[in-house]
Amino acid sequence: MDNDLKSIAAARRTAETAFTAYQNFLGTDPAHVDAIVDAMARAVEPVARELGAMAVEETGYGNVPDKRIKNLFNALSVADFLRDVTTLGMLWRDDATKVAAFGEPMGVVAALIPVTNPTSTIIFKVLSAVKAGNAIVCAPHPRGIKCGMATVKVMADVAEQMGAPKGLIQCLDQVTIAGTAELMSHRRTSVVMATGGPAMVKAAYSSGKPTLAVGAGNVPCYVHKSKAGEIGEVAEMIVTSKCFDYGTACVSEQAVIADPEIARELRQEMKMRGAYFCTLAESDRLSKVIFTGKQAMNAERVGQSSQALADAAGFSIPPKTRCLVSEETEIGWHRPLSAEKLNPVLAFYEARDSQHGIEMSISIAKFEGWGHSACLHSNDPEIVAQFAAVPTGRVLVNTPAILGGMGYSTDLEPSFMLGTGTWSGSITSDNVTALHLINIKRVAYENRPWRDIYEEYGE
Repeated sequence: MDNDLKSIAAARRTAETAFTAYQNFLGTDPAHVDAIVDAMARAVEPVARELGAMAVEETGYGNVPDKRIKNLFNALSVADFLRDVTTLGMLWRDDATKVAAFGEPMGVVAALIPVTNPTSTIIFKVLSAVKAGNAIVCAPHPRGIKCGMATVKVMADVAEQMGAPKGLIQCLDQVTIAGTAELMSHRRTSVVMATGGPAMVKAAYSSGKPTLAVGAGNVPCYVHKSKAGEIGEVAEMIVTSKCFDYGTACVSEQAVIADPEIARELRQEMKMRGAYFCTLAESDRLSKVIFTGKQAMNAERVGQSSQALADAAGFSIPPKTRCLVSEETEIGWHRPLSAEKLNPVLAFYEARDSQHGIEMSISIAKFEGWGHSACLHSNDPEIVAQFAAVPTGRVLVNTPAILGGMGYSTDLEPSFMLGTGTWSGSITSDNVTALHLINIKRVAYENRPWRDIYEEYGE
């Protein structure tokens, strides 16, 4: 049997098993569901580093300390948030209108897992799906199947020890494009959660099933002159956020746009924190390494350290360089480094003035990153209001983009699936949570005499 047939068989088997487990899980007391979710989150904590190390070794992307942080955030912060969220049973009741809402599970969730975040995304999606009373089958990238299966096993074992049906949480052990497509379109699958490259997201939308999917992020980060007294802290936020896990998160900063009054100081402060500003020739060589020439990222250069990228591009950088910066003036594929870069590489623009800075931010977001996120550093409320015109689902103010967007340093919902809205073809611009994985049933009593419609609108 060839690999496609094996993967298709695995998809069919897991979907059927998941559906049976889901049926057996129906009616579980919400308090027991919460206990299972909490137990799974706690089980991740002692193995967070081990799972992160497995992910780095298998995929070659990112670094272990930051993978560990991602795993812990998606276990502990997400579980903390979910603990106070009602997903099953009565959600709310309004005695005045005689309407009440009840949450019910969707069924079997097919969860596509990206190679850039293979363990943390599974943790997030499993907790969210189970909190909503669903079964879940994870379909990892072939390059992340071992660490994906290990993560699922940790969570599934604990859930079953807590009384969850066997098969409620599963992972494909044979993964091909054909097998993943079979899982998404299978009659037992109710909803698809798709995180991955453009081709896989497009396939998810074509599966015929309701789909929660995300688009690319090309996050502009505009630094306004009103931050003149805080440029060091702004530089630290930008460099730290962009370099986190070697840039594998699409919500991290992609391009810095600085007002002319503070641009020189910002460059200097970024250099002091490990940013290396490339020469024009180095930038051109770097772009040829990062991109394939077909308006696509080179998968072999995703999630690599700045040193590895510089070595591949054939130029030298100082020791302890954290990120590479390319000075840019134009936006578009004729300047590839103005696009999304899933590695520690930033574009840097100097605006003519505040209006130009906001206009450039809008252009950068529209080029590849429509609907995702934008970042602003400003103490001027009027500038914040103007910057909100950027066409993104999140506008993150005075915070590192990655930590603000995923809901750690802001009060956005903790999530590792950030919707991009209809700007990029997604059904939601929300931070996706368990609340997106339930059907909401409304029970409504008659509240006005039905015959009155003839008096009010009849002839």
